[in-house]
Amino acid sequence: MIHCRLQGKFNLSEISKDGDIVLGGIFDVHVDHFEQMNTFHTSPEETKCKSFDFRAFRFVNTMVFATEEINQNPALLPDITLGYKIYDACGSSNIATKVALSFVNGQGATEDDHNCEGPPNVPALVGGDGSSVSIAVARSIGPFKIPMVSYFSTCVCLNDRNEYPTFYRTIPSDYHQSKALAQIIKKFGWTWIGTIRSNNDYGNFGMQAFVDIAQELGICIAFSESFSRTDSHEKIRNIVNIIKLSTTKVVVAFAAPREIQLLLKEVIRQNLTGIQWVGTEAWITAQPIAPNESARFLIGAIGPAIPSAEVKGLQEFLLKIHPSKFPGNSLVKEFWETAFQCRFWSGNTSQTNTTSTLQQCTGKEDVTEIHNGYSDVTMDGISYNVYKAVYALAHALHNLLLCERGKGPFMNNTCAHTSNFQPWQILHYLQSVNFTSKSGDRIYFDENGDPVAKYDLINWQKNLKGVAETRVIGFYDGSASPSRELTVNEEAIVWSNGQTEIPRAVCSESCIPGTRKVARKGQPVCCFDCTECAEGEISNITDCIKCPEQYWPNQQRDRCLPKEIEFLSFTEMLGGVLLTLALVGVSTTISIAIVFFTHRDTPIVKANNSELSYLLLFALTLCFLCSVTFIGEPSVWACMLCHTAFAIAFVLCISCILIKTILVILAFKATLPNNNMAKLFGPAQQRWSVLLLTSVQCLICTLWLTISHPFPMRNTEYYREIIILECDLGSVSAFYSMAGYIAFLAGVSFVLAFLARKLPDNFNEAQCITFYSPGKYTVAVEVFAILASSFGLLFCIFVPKCYIILIKPEMNTKKHLMGKVPVNK
Repeated sequence: MIHCRLQGKFNLSEISKDGDIVLGGIFDVHVDHFEQMNTFHTSPEETKCKSFDFRAFRFVNTMVFATEEINQNPALLPDITLGYKIYDACGSSNIATKVALSFVNGQGATEDDHNCEGPPNVPALVGGDGSSVSIAVARSIGPFKIPMVSYFSTCVCLNDRNEYPTFYRTIPSDYHQSKALAQIIKKFGWTWIGTIRSNNDYGNFGMQAFVDIAQELGICIAFSESFSRTDSHEKIRNIVNIIKLSTTKVVVAFAAPREIQLLLKEVIRQNLTGIQWVGTEAWITAQPIAPNESARFLIGAIGPAIPSAEVKGLQEFLLKIHPSKFPGNSLVKEFWETAFQCRFWSGNTSQTNTTSTLQQCTGKEDVTEIHNGYSDVTMDGISYNVYKAVYALAHALHNLLLCERGKGPFMNNTCAHTSNFQPWQILHYLQSVNFTSKSGDRIYFDENGDPVAKYDLINWQKNLKGVAETRVIGFYDGSASPSRELTVNEEAIVWSNGQTEIPRAVCSESCIPGTRKVARKGQPVCCFDCTECAEGEISNITDCIKCPEQYWPNQQRDRCLPKEIEFLSFTEMLGGVLLTLALVGVSTTISIAIVFFTHRDTPIVKANNSELSYLLLFALTLCFLCSVTFIGEPSVWACMLCHTAFAIAFVLCISCILIKTILVILAFKATLPNNNMAKLFGPAQQRWSVLLLTSVQCLICTLWLTISHPFPMRNTEYYREIIILECDLGSVSAFYSMAGYIAFLAGVSFVLAFLARKLPDNFNEAQCITFYSPGKYTVAVEVFAILASSFGLLFCIFVPKCYIILIKPEMNTKKHLMGKVPVNK
């Protein structure tokens, strides 16, 4: 047997009960302690606690209640009695560490020959309260693999399984709370907020997680201050001054109840109202200041809280507490004296004199008449967390004791020894614990030792009596989809100063439609100026967005409208005029053809090669009809037809004129005797010549349509706000080949026309082809050019002949045609 000697005297307030298995408990029944100035000339005094916390004492008794309830449950840990050793850590990490080590080594006065072998007398514990306390405890008991389940420690840092492998909790970590807080801020459109935090692990780690998430959501921080309860009053006053002078009135307070209490006292002293407080679960359901002061300074406060659940029998159990049930227990005695403002006199004269201002406690005081954090369990989920923590350990122990021999989870399928198990063996079962509480909640832990993240959304409101109270106005469920995590009943919210409208919290107001944000140099992104959006852009809330290519902003520049589509339509005046001209041209051409056919036996018709004239009239009719294909909304077939059909028809016109010009020259310029050139160039040769010249253009157009044919396109280059529907040429080289061939034939015709310029007017048709000029690339001009060219040829070639046929029939003789009879003018 190994013997050891314990150092020092263990003298801390406790509530305990023996049992087969004893659970440890660490609670902050006192919120503070007196600072000790040790010179180490004598043995240091024990730390003295102060400021009794009724709410924390309720947590202590909740653990007692849960333990007693389990002992009375035959289905859970049958034939096993749970005991408890609950200590007050006074909010001190040092005291909590001392308690943790006592759980590991045993406790009591200094003893000789103490047995140091065997497992710790406390195999698992519930606690601690604050994150700093839990960190100290977890580091102390972690090497001994003793499991601990915290009911109130939320620091994200405790998720580190390498640093804190035995730590579990029944309260979500601050990561989930920070996420919930950020979503609340985003929900109400607050982008410019202030933050304050406790200068400890809880506040620093929690606020860092919140800021990281908030910045991802576009939320900016106007100021960020930290403080602790040991800071000077001057620092607290400076923080309140910063809040007062800030341009934002929304303040997120990531602080413990003791720190927020200090801050709010200074807020009250400076009479600072109108602040929209956003709190954390640590204090949002607590009563950090007096109820009458809360009604002035905390109305409208909002924040997440641990969901409350009714623990049946707990309220009655709490109200049955009495010093006689815990004889000599200092915690119960202090609770009674503090709650009823009395003292238990011991008969000591000096003590009687010092407590003469207080009445004597009789033990008949009625607990049901007190109204403080001890008796009020209506809106507090922390007591439920304590309850769940005890039950989680009980279920882990229950599963450990139910292990069947040979089917165990440990080496060689062994089970833990029922009377001498090790704490690390409890950890195996605690990790996999999964049960449903009496309130219907499913209790289990994830890989980090965390429960499912669920919060109620709390709002401070004034009741009919004018007293501040908390109400649930929504909830947050971390297991839901991102869009359904936060649910808020906005109509039920009361804001700061009792307002019903959501407070504004922005550094710069949203830019009006048609303007965009310009960041201010050296300031957060939430602070900006507004300038007009660029052409073609609209403003969506605060940012400029470029309209899609087919859209253009309206006059207000707040939405994109489809661009106006422009093309030469049949329904508009210009299109109608051009269509009318085309139809007039067709009608005129047909009329001339009828006149020529009717007077086909007259000299003027015979002299002008009637076959070529009819072919030329047919080609002109096609030219007039081709102009119509340029009008209307462009389509694939229209684009393919409009250019190629006109090109072929117009080449047919020029070919006819060219052949007729050649015939005239051959007829009048042949000066040599027996010249048979005109005879050799007979009707068959004329037809083949026209066909050959036109076939070349047909071949060019066929290649054009095969290689890269014209197609409809939306042109947005000419006008930004208008889409021009037009035909793209496709192959540009093919187009210029087609146009070049027309130009070549026109050039040859022009030369021949020059040679035939002195021939009789009735035969000199070639001079009229010099009227044609190339058209533009816009549709209207192109159509007009086609019509002008066609009308030019029609009027210059055929109208004079029709004039002679219809108006001056006396001139329709061979002599007049040969120019041998002078014309009287």
